[in-house]
Amino acid sequence: MKYLIAGLGNFGDEYSQTRHNIGFMVLDALAKTSNTVFGTKRYGDVAQLKHKGRIYILLKPSTYMNLSGNAVAYWLKKEGIPIENLMVVVDDVALPLGTLRVRYKGSDGGHNGLKSIIEIMATQDFARLRFGIGNDFPKGYQVEHVLGKWTADELLALPERIAIAGEIVLSFGTIGIHRTMSLYNNK
Repeated sequence: MKYLIAGLGNFGDEYSQTRHNIGFMVLDALAKTSNTVFGTKRYGDVAQLKHKGRIYILLKPSTYMNLSGNAVAYWLKKEGIPIENLMVVVDDVALPLGTLRVRYKGSDGGHNGLKSIIEIMATQDFARLRFGIGNDFPKGYQVEHVLGKWTADELLALPERIAIAGEIVLSFGTIGIHRTMSLYNNK
């Protein structure tokens, strides 16, 4: 069985250590612990890993956040992966830092990457892992917070939460979305 795991972010040095790129960071950590590397392909950087008889295609779209749907649609079709085997890893400003929430469907929640995927795929019915980046910013400064660099304290908290996010991705493929939600939501 194949799974597409799309970690959302933006390419470029100016975005590399920003909160908006947590999807890239989760996939980078998962690839590193699995001894696999990303290669530049059409619409993004792609890596493949095997775990418990499953194949995970890790995708970091190069289309920029607002056009993520193009990359996701292309790789689902190219790999012959059904949409129920798609998980999207995204930042979520509505969740406290490091909070992880797994959902099997839902709205875009104001996230432009999810919005693009929903528009291109014409459905909200796909799994997503929302990674909380907090909302400790003054009113009117959401964009600066989301596109801002992690603070030193935030960077200390991230490795453990990123490792758990990687566990969630693998769990999605091995035991399914509903059991994964039961195991990991509210932890």
